[in-house]
Amino acid sequence: MDRLLTVGQVAEVLGTGVRFPRRLIEERRITFVKVGRHVRIPESAVSAFVAEHTVQPVTVRSAVLRRVA
Repeated sequence: MDRLLTVGQVAEVLGTGVRFPRRLIEERRITFVKVGRHVRIPESAVSAFVAEHTVQPVTVRSAVLRRVA
């Protein structure tokens, strides 16, 4: 079973303030679990969110750069 993280812990992992994970929860952009009135986010959901929003670098060939410049 996944470890369940608090909103504060998720913010720390993402390097943001607590408002960002709270907004993700409110907009239903990340999976979360309600434990009574508490909200917890599975560690795998944080990893999936990061992987889904990771942008890979673009490789540009030097010949293309010479033509443009």
